[in-house]
Amino acid sequence: MSSVAVLTQESFNEHRSGLRPEKGGAAGAAAGEEEEALPTYKDAFPPLPEKAASPEGTQETTNAWTSKIRPLKASVITQVFHVPLEERKYKDLNQFGEGDQAKVCVDIMHKTGAHLELSLAKDQGLSIMVSGKLDAVMKARKEIVSRLQTQASATVGIPKEHHRFVIGKNGEKLQELELKTATKIQIPRPDDPSNQIKISGTKEGLEKAKHEILLISAEQDKRAVERVNIDKVYHPFITGAYNKLVGEMMQETGARVNVPPPSVNKTEIVITGEKEQVALAVTMIKKVYEEKKKNATTIAVEVKKSQHKYVIGPKGNTLQEILEKTGVSVEIPPSDSSSETVILRGEPDRLGQALTEVYAKANSYTVSSVSAPSWLHRFIIGKKGQNLAKITQQMPKVHIEFTEGEDKITLEGPTKDVQMVQGQIEVIVTDLVNRMDFTEISVDPKFHRHLIGKGGVNINRIKELHKVSVRIPPDNEKSTVIRIEGDPQGVQEAKKELLELTSRMENERTKDMIIEQRFHRAIIGQKGEKIKEVRDKFPEVIINFPDPAQKSDIVQLRGPRNEVEKCSKFMQKIVAEMTENSFSLSVPIFKQFHRNIIGKGGSNIKKIREETSTKIDLPAENSNSEMIVITGKKANCELARTRILAIQKELANISEMEVSIPSKLHNSLIGSKGRFVRSIMEECGGVHIHFPTEGSGIDKVTIRGPAEEVEKAKQQLLALAEEKQTKSHTAELRAKPEYHKFLIGKGGSNIRKVRDSTGARIIFPTAEDQDQELITVVGTEEAVRDAQKELEELIKSLDNVVEENMIVDPKHHRYFVARRGQVLRDLADEYGGVMVSFPRTGTQSESVTLKGAKDCVEAAKKRMLEIVDDLDAQVTVECVITQKFHRSIMGPKGSRIQQITRDHNVQIKFPEREDLQSKTPAAAAAAAAAAAAAAPPAEEPIQVNGEANEDVKEPVDPNAPRKCDVIVISGRKERCEAAVEALKALVPVTIEVEVPFELHRYIIGQKGSGIRKMMDEFEVNIQVPAPEQQSDKISISGLANHLDRAKEGLLDRVKELQADQEDRALRSYKLTITVDPKYHPKIIGRKGAIITTIRTEHDVNIQFPDKTDENQDQITITGYEHKAIAARDAIQAIVGELEEMISEDITLDSRVHARIIGARGKGIRKIMDEFKVDLRFPQSGSADPNLVTVTGRPELVDEAIDHLLNLEEEYLGDVVENESKMPYQRPHGGSASAMDEQRGPSKGFVVREAPWTTGNEKAPDMSSSEDFPSFGAPVAAKASPWGPKRF
Repeated sequence: MSSVAVLTQESFNEHRSGLRPEKGGAAGAAAGEEEEALPTYKDAFPPLPEKAASPEGTQETTNAWTSKIRPLKASVITQVFHVPLEERKYKDLNQFGEGDQAKVCVDIMHKTGAHLELSLAKDQGLSIMVSGKLDAVMKARKEIVSRLQTQASATVGIPKEHHRFVIGKNGEKLQELELKTATKIQIPRPDDPSNQIKISGTKEGLEKAKHEILLISAEQDKRAVERVNIDKVYHPFITGAYNKLVGEMMQETGARVNVPPPSVNKTEIVITGEKEQVALAVTMIKKVYEEKKKNATTIAVEVKKSQHKYVIGPKGNTLQEILEKTGVSVEIPPSDSSSETVILRGEPDRLGQALTEVYAKANSYTVSSVSAPSWLHRFIIGKKGQNLAKITQQMPKVHIEFTEGEDKITLEGPTKDVQMVQGQIEVIVTDLVNRMDFTEISVDPKFHRHLIGKGGVNINRIKELHKVSVRIPPDNEKSTVIRIEGDPQGVQEAKKELLELTSRMENERTKDMIIEQRFHRAIIGQKGEKIKEVRDKFPEVIINFPDPAQKSDIVQLRGPRNEVEKCSKFMQKIVAEMTENSFSLSVPIFKQFHRNIIGKGGSNIKKIREETSTKIDLPAENSNSEMIVITGKKANCELARTRILAIQKELANISEMEVSIPSKLHNSLIGSKGRFVRSIMEECGGVHIHFPTEGSGIDKVTIRGPAEEVEKAKQQLLALAEEKQTKSHTAELRAKPEYHKFLIGKGGSNIRKVRDSTGARIIFPTAEDQDQELITVVGTEEAVRDAQKELEELIKSLDNVVEENMIVDPKHHRYFVARRGQVLRDLADEYGGVMVSFPRTGTQSESVTLKGAKDCVEAAKKRMLEIVDDLDAQVTVECVITQKFHRSIMGPKGSRIQQITRDHNVQIKFPEREDLQSKTPAAAAAAAAAAAAAAPPAEEPIQVNGEANEDVKEPVDPNAPRKCDVIVISGRKERCEAAVEALKALVPVTIEVEVPFELHRYIIGQKGSGIRKMMDEFEVNIQVPAPEQQSDKISISGLANHLDRAKEGLLDRVKELQADQEDRALRSYKLTITVDPKYHPKIIGRKGAIITTIRTEHDVNIQFPDKTDENQDQITITGYEHKAIAARDAIQAIVGELEEMISEDITLDSRVHARIIGARGKGIRKIMDEFKVDLRFPQSGSADPNLVTVTGRPELVDEAIDHLLNLEEEYLGDVVENESKMPYQRPHGGSASAMDEQRGPSKGFVVREAPWTTGNEKAPDMSSSEDFPSFGAPVAAKASPWGPKRF
């Protein structure tokens, strides 16, 4: 007995199954046998392959490892192709590596993924080295041959029947041949009688392809095809059982024998292969045929048609089995034949055995049926086939078939199994018939989906509640019958509930509401929040909105008549509010006043929006529109419009006038795209003309703007209307866009002359018009003709270009050309594009050249002389304003100073600050920007009273103004004086307002928000004294015209705060009531619901006592006196109800408490809501765990107790049943360890003839941590005879 070694423990548990010792005394006797069965060490752990010398030469030792190793092949290969000089397509020797040849190679590399290297041989032939994967190299080779080598063609003729062998399956052979030979092979189509195959490619490729094709044809010539006609009935004897005989025949002869299958009515057997092989196979087949024809006899027997399939078997296996056992062929009539005769053919002595087999197979299966009402079929099958699966798992050979609409179940299978299954199904059917019932009710199909409910909620509830199955027919069946199946009592209850629902729906009403589609989204709300509120308010009403794509206004309501009416009125109210709030009107406001309407930081517009509850939209800054759109309730929109117009009126001298013009003329006065009315508005200083809505029938037209311009617009509008009423005529003429400004003239002077002389209206194109050259003339025929004539003459004269010179003092030249020639550009724009040329800098010439239309040149010359005259008449005036006000005067980004310079045509220069070093960078930058904006563009000497500037001596007078206070203004004397007045008007003034000290903190507001808002709104600075001063004076600083508004606003705010103080005093009324603390939770309600309702309804604050308060029964109410009293009455009413309530204790078995409470308290909440009582269950560790307290009105408490006792009785039955099963149930967990205990100690994985058993080696000790260390555990170092290791 050889030694054994224990190798491992748990990791080889799977190996232990065959090595465990048997129980009992036989274990010792069988020990020897067990050891023999143990695997050897070499079997379990085969050695790695080694190379050893052998007589035949060097071979690798074949073993368990080498048998699985396959040699690896290199994935990248390299091939070299040679193209002779005479076959090269590109022969330009001077361009090697360039030109088309190189491009072709690069393209081939991109297309195939192979790498190409070209070299030129001594004979000027081309060598191409291709590297890459095999398929890439072959594709590259084909591309090289076709694109770099000249092509030749040839034909080869082979028999037509051999063509298919050249093509191969799915053309694979042909593709392979083309790739291998780098040629293109064209094979004639099957309907083409030609047998010639055309090949194109290189000469070398042609020869290769030709050879390969002829080789295929020669191979086919050697093959033969033989067809033998054998009666169909003898085919089974030739093929043999399971095709064994024909297989052996093919293996022996090497020929291929094709016998038609039984289902194909052919007698011909085809044999293919080499001629000798075919001849041998034909001889063998004929021998079998002759033998069977001579010896075989037949008998005919009658077998039921239904049993034929059992004789045939799955895929004909039974027939093959009979043929194998007896050598007899069984012929079954076709399935479409009514014959039941089965013919047996074979040796006479074997027919009897075969007949027995046939009858045995025919009778081995039987067909039976079980009577079962069709409506019970699905209960027999069970959910997802569970019930039926239990039967079929036990009897897998039995086929059970349920036919829809038939009251029977068909069983098919082995006779014995069928009988057992039949008995089981009959028991199930009997049980179901006894305890199940069904009924059918007729319901109009239009109510079906309402019975089902959204997501099946209604029908699922009925099914779960009554434990029944309800089948509602689908819409396409158009059936009225609803079938209910299940427990008899549940069926009746479900029937009753469905009929009640149907009856209720028959009394329902459907109402269509017309609501404009634009309101639908607003009614539904974001994520359906608003419509959810409506549905919660009217839960019995179904509200259906149309699909947005339908563009429909019909919203459908369906439900009980009264509820539908209420819901309809409620929704009409919502729509009315939306309609009222969606009123919109447009207010034309001059563009320059938009920023004043917005206010600083949007303060003005925000205030108007808040106080009028409207939405106000202003046009973008870069837009030319002047319309401000107001949306909201009509009255609010009107109020907002009045306030916006008031701001405009306050800022400018704006008047409004109404003119009566017949409404039928309005469209013609407005003109195409508003051209006529726009021309009047532009001509009259930008007045606003508002026509009433088309179709309104109103004759009044509103004109708004500066008073004198409004009057002018009125006259023009009435004149145009009169022309339209009498006889209106229109003419068009064209002029270059650069001439338009000159034709119009400064302030419209030129065009006004034409209109005054002719009476016609001339309309020029706006920037938005596509045709910028078109000028329209409107008026009477005569007026239009005269105006057209005058304009044509003007345009003609403009086309006459002249060149003139004028004299301008060189000291003024710089003014004209400064700022990149801005003055010259303005002159060109205004005077028909006239070109002005000044002499070069450094020359002392005074001559200036003007070139352009004669009239334009004259006008430009005149304007330049005016400018020179202004420059000569320029004076400098000093305006003394204290430096601290300079920043305020400049305005944001110097806007106020820029406005004064534009209005008065002067230059303003601010002095440098004295404390420039201490000034913040931001302030310095602002001052510098303002100074730059205000400074004159030309650095010319400042003139005083028209004289040249001389050295000015500093004043000695100490009372003289400081330099930092002096603002210098340059321009004409009268303009400078007007500018000085304008500057002084911008100096801020300070006033004081009396405001009670105790209100100061409210005026300042949280973090200064209140005072900041007022400062922004009134554009002033408000200074509140420090608290320690206890002063009642508040200082307001700002422009004189802003101070009155600011003072009025501040006093209004004081009145508001005083009114708030009085209101606060009234709201602080306190009322205390005494309520027993035990009622406090009930008054508060779940999550504070009841007390929150009282607080909200009466607008009061209700304070309950803290746990630390002495008076635990005191509730404090704070608010207005009358509201506090109303809240007290509400609380006392709740207390009165609570005092009428009683509490009763009942004993409920603690084992059913959890089921009564339900998941997350769902059950107990349902009971409390249903019976309007309060339930208190005992806490864990209480003296009596079965004690439950019920609180409520006496009659409701009794009903709740009865319900609880019924539940206890129902649930206790389940508890007792579960407890009785406990002893017989296997405890959870521990099963694996228990099995291990039964198995006993493990020997591990045991092997024989281990290396350590043959020598003196010691077997490894598995319990040793040194031989088998754990991961991460320290390993003790072995002692060495040389002493400890040194590192």
